[in-house]
Amino acid sequence: MELILSICLIASPGVCREEAVSLSVEQVSLPTQCMMGAQPVIAEWSESHPKWKVTKWRCGRPIAGRDI
Repeated sequence: MELILSICLIASPGVCREEAVSLSVEQVSLPTQCMMGAQPVIAEWSESHPKWKVTKWRCGRPIAGRDI
């Protein structure tokens, strides 16, 4: 399961992209578990990436070949 974040640069709000954060199977096996556990993961990601702002997010299955 992945948490897919839509993020934008704080200094340049028009510069946006998606960032996928992999979640382990032990943490999350169902989409509802992903939704319930997303907030702490988003907060941790935001703290370690202070130049970016998370504008929205969703849970999804990993896409093979995607660069993370």
